[in-house]
Amino acid sequence: MSLAVDEARLIDLRAWRAALLAGADVGALLRARHARLAADRAPAAWIHLADLPALAERIDALNALSRQSADRAALIAAYPLFGMPFAVKDNIDAAGMPTTAACPAFAKTPEQSATVVQKLLDAGAVLFGKTNLDQFATGLVGARSPFGAPSSVCSPPHVSGGSSSGSAVAVARGEVLFALGTDTAGSGRIPAGFNGLVGLKPTPGRVSTAGVLPACRTLDCVSIFAHTVDDAAAVLAVIEGADTADEYSAFLPGRARFEGVRPRVLVPEGLALAHDGYGAGWARALETITPLADSVTPIDLEPLYQVARLLYEGPWVAERYSVVRTLIESQPEAMDPTVAAVIGRARQFDAVATFQAQYQLQRARQALNALWADADILMVPTAPRHPSHAALAADPIGVNAELGQFTNFVNLLGWCALAVPGGLSATGLPFGVTFIARANDDAALAHWARTWEAAFTQRAPDESPPHPAPAVEATMPIAAVGAHMSGLPLNRQLTERRAVLRERTQTAPRYRLYALAGAAPARPGMVRVDEHGVALDVEVWNVPVTEVGSFLALIPSPLGLGTVELANGERVHGFLCEAAGLHGATDISAFGGWRGYLATRSAAPTVPNPSPGLAQTARVS
Repeated sequence: MSLAVDEARLIDLRAWRAALLAGADVGALLRARHARLAADRAPAAWIHLADLPALAERIDALNALSRQSADRAALIAAYPLFGMPFAVKDNIDAAGMPTTAACPAFAKTPEQSATVVQKLLDAGAVLFGKTNLDQFATGLVGARSPFGAPSSVCSPPHVSGGSSSGSAVAVARGEVLFALGTDTAGSGRIPAGFNGLVGLKPTPGRVSTAGVLPACRTLDCVSIFAHTVDDAAAVLAVIEGADTADEYSAFLPGRARFEGVRPRVLVPEGLALAHDGYGAGWARALETITPLADSVTPIDLEPLYQVARLLYEGPWVAERYSVVRTLIESQPEAMDPTVAAVIGRARQFDAVATFQAQYQLQRARQALNALWADADILMVPTAPRHPSHAALAADPIGVNAELGQFTNFVNLLGWCALAVPGGLSATGLPFGVTFIARANDDAALAHWARTWEAAFTQRAPDESPPHPAPAVEATMPIAAVGAHMSGLPLNRQLTERRAVLRERTQTAPRYRLYALAGAAPARPGMVRVDEHGVALDVEVWNVPVTEVGSFLALIPSPLGLGTVELANGERVHGFLCEAAGLHGATDISAFGGWRGYLATRSAAPTVPNPSPGLAQTARVS
């Protein structure tokens, strides 16, 4: 008998996992949540809600995994987001769901999900739908959409922030556990600040943007909304990584934590916030961080503001124009007038201006990166004020521009950022601060932000969060085809070396698989062939480079590591078998992989590979 749980009380990853480990039925939780959203979801936050047949198919696949695994803890370890409902901003592709970018005339229904969506599905998460945004992700207010303007969950007269408005509101209302947005100018941080959430914006290139409709292709980041720093970091750990489908992918693990006992913090010099009680909020933030920091040093932000102005006053706006050029030139009436006006500025820039701006930015990057020689974190308010819908209507461009004061420069400089709640102002509006760090310090920033979170909420940080963590060291992808896969006898040789499962996929159709004679424990041998090859199931594990040598020493002849071609054309290291080792072996290629073969024998795996049903619903749910 399953445990009865009120799904509305499960708003973060820890609570959801605890409910499942206590015996809650994942299907019952998901159906109850979907029914709640169908009856009463956030006004104007959603563009597309997954339908019941798609949800039922996904639940069936998850239940099939549950039935095959007697150990629920092991199942959740293998699928760290098992059954967790999430949403994505509607400029991120999800197979079978329309992508509109808040412009119906631009809508399309993709056959393939964005890399980040597929990674979440492969980790067991359940996509509930697509959320509203400022059209073409152009805006920080959340009001430039034909699907409506969401409000802050803390104050309905005030804007939700944008452009990832719907994703933030859906998380803040407890409709999903986490959501994806995008962030070019602050679209993953401003809505977090206006709704009392954590908003994680990774280093550009750390998370793939393949399958994401560009705003500024060279600057775009996929962002994460969550209730806690741990939750945001756990989702980052699932979606980060190099991606050959993204030409701007540039994944480099960084430090696990800052080097000192306490970080060296920079803050704006002489900052005065005159609106919405934010001045008192900023004073409280300074008071909170002072005992947590090794030093707090005021600096002049004017050089950063100069960089920020390039984003909309410089030629980067032409990147936005390149995405919607056909539409804006042939159907300008199909676009939001303010969005069209902002993007239309691109016509004033030529190639000379573009290169001049790039030179200006590069000089600024060189100078400003020197800040990190004596500092770990820059702390700024997430926004200078929280405008009302009425104030925005009176000055739609001016108010929006003001909101980017502390956000617009970050991606241009290639840095990472994490927005966190900073309490409510005297007027009852949410105030937030953002911690900014140099490129690739994402993991260190998240680790330290837990300290802030604990100090601000006056709760001790949980020292053993049950979540995956962002990568902090160089790794080598290794494709496992047999007993080293999740839940099988030799998997511990990977996990003992801190290896992390990157993905479950297949090889290119150029291999045969054999059950080796006399091997103990039973294991297969994979060989590349010129003819009659098939695609085989594999798991790709990211193994720390420092551990590869000791791992290789454990691999007995006739097996070894060679180059394996994956279904997407990527080549990684992986297990291959010498031809001489096939004497007396049985060809098991027809089973599609080692798990498929084991399923026909009595020694079934402890933690199953995704069933065909799960893989199928990952593409359509």
